[in-house]
Amino acid sequence: MNNNTSKLATLACGATLLLAGTASAQTTLKVSHYLPSVHGIHTDFIVPWTEQVTACTNGEVQFEIYPGGTQLGNVAKQQEQVMAGVVDIAHGLQGIPRGRFPRTSLIELPFLTRDAGAASETLWQMYPDYLAPEYRGLKVLALHAHNGGLIHTADKKVQTMEDMQGLRLRTPSPAVSQMLTALGATPQGLPPGEVYENIQKHVIDGTVFPWDPVKSFGLNEVLDYHLDAGAYTVPFFFVMNQRKYDSLPENVQACIDEASGDSLVAKFGDWWDKWDAAGREEAEASGDVITHLSDAERQRWRETLQPVTEAYIEETANQGVDNAREIYERMRELLAEKQQQQ
Repeated sequence: MNNNTSKLATLACGATLLLAGTASAQTTLKVSHYLPSVHGIHTDFIVPWTEQVTACTNGEVQFEIYPGGTQLGNVAKQQEQVMAGVVDIAHGLQGIPRGRFPRTSLIELPFLTRDAGAASETLWQMYPDYLAPEYRGLKVLALHAHNGGLIHTADKKVQTMEDMQGLRLRTPSPAVSQMLTALGATPQGLPPGEVYENIQKHVIDGTVFPWDPVKSFGLNEVLDYHLDAGAYTVPFFFVMNQRKYDSLPENVQACIDEASGDSLVAKFGDWWDKWDAAGREEAEASGDVITHLSDAERQRWRETLQPVTEAYIEETANQGVDNAREIYERMRELLAEKQQQQ
């Protein structure tokens, strides 16, 4: 081998080592959620969040995103996937599967709030002192909740409690199920992605959702009536496997922290308002009937549902959450404060 050949071999070897070093320095994190890739959770939240972290780390961290409809996009598996390290980060719905977040689920109780911003900020403020035991093994990046949910039906207009009798309605969680039962309906547990088909086949009569999923899951095609009851909200988590987070360099951890927490939670109120507006506008354009509870009817619902609240708090305490009532009362206080500030 002559000198020139030897030098070329040395340079080639050095280049190979340099490329190997660059590849090993780059980290790819898997993120999953259960909503369609056209949903605002994906386009306004998840994608920009990953881009922010990638930019902050100067490309050291990249992301693979698995939305609903992909192999890792099952709503019932978000928590277990991130706990097991199948994905590194997940956005999920606390009520599916049921019973895993009893403390957090107290915010679902009837007529606590109808405002996504206040609910999201309340959950985040309560997390360190009240909710943290439910998230062991997880790095909690954000908690949030949607605007007040509506009752959407295919063939029957609902204005009163009597109109609820016997309606088969999709429910997202145990707390909402108990609310619907007390109002005379029959709750049906279904993932959001299965609602369209079950309404179309008349397996169920309708669903409870905020406005946003009605559009994102195409439900205006099978729904004609919407009661803007604002009777409940549902919480969501955005979490990371704690072991994975701990294994990352400090600069990467700092970038993830900067994109998460207070600054992220503060965005959900405006986001949900935007997403819900699109769903309502589509229903109005379709000529759907949108009604509201009268003041007198709303008071009837409140009185009817007060025993549901009491029973749910007691049931949560019996599940080992000794301070369930304290958590509920603190939620009420914070929500009242935040809603007054708006």
